[in-house]
Amino acid sequence: MRFLRIFFSIIWKIYFGLFFFVSTVVFYPIILPFLFSETNKKRSFKLFVAWSWCVRIFGFYPVKKVIDSELPEGPFIIIANHASYLDIFLLPSIMPKDAFLFLGKSEILKYPLIKTYFKRLNIPVYRGGIKAVKSLISASQEINKGWSLVIFPEGEIPKIEHPKMIPFMAGAFQLAKNAKVPIVPITFLNNYKRLSDLEEPLGLAGPGVCKVYIHPFIATKEVENLSKAKLNQKCFDIVNGPIKKVVAKIKV
Repeated sequence: MRFLRIFFSIIWKIYFGLFFFVSTVVFYPIILPFLFSETNKKRSFKLFVAWSWCVRIFGFYPVKKVIDSELPEGPFIIIANHASYLDIFLLPSIMPKDAFLFLGKSEILKYPLIKTYFKRLNIPVYRGGIKAVKSLISASQEINKGWSLVIFPEGEIPKIEHPKMIPFMAGAFQLAKNAKVPIVPITFLNNYKRLSDLEEPLGLAGPGVCKVYIHPFIATKEVENLSKAKLNQKCFDIVNGPIKKVVAKIKV
């Protein structure tokens, strides 16, 4: 039984990898011209929403919003757990009305096609040094231009037993306090089952419903009043709430 699961997961990753490559090549010449001017940059977000819908349709990944809370007026910062690349691929179609950028690790720039998308539209985050400071300055500038931001405060797909989370890093919360914007916490409950980290070749993968919780937002006033540490813990507890219940059931 385990052999069949592993075999099917590998076949599914190959299928999804081929789909991802083909769809990226198809959308590349359509999106690219939009990325060279500030005016057209926001229009390009609609194309990413369309691409995200393609992922849902051809990846056979219907999305169930277990909680679908009202969003604040933008811009705002979205923080979420991160256990699968599907978290990134699905989010534009889950939240299509407010244009947002991703803050993501700079290592993604080593992939040629994705490098152009990411560097011109999103914000690469470097570890330590002056480049890390520049990333935060760029993020603040984009918020001032009206963009919302998506940050995965774990900083990576954790190398632990999923769906458990690792502690959040502080950057997202300092940024929210500095920019005086609301925070929207999101939980991706089971994306790790639908497409595990590509560095785990024997990990789970396959079609199925992706469950997401869009929690009530934390208003600007509360963001300002809470200390950075307390804001970090509050957001962690909100995002981790549905995951704790799943982990408790697994242990039973």
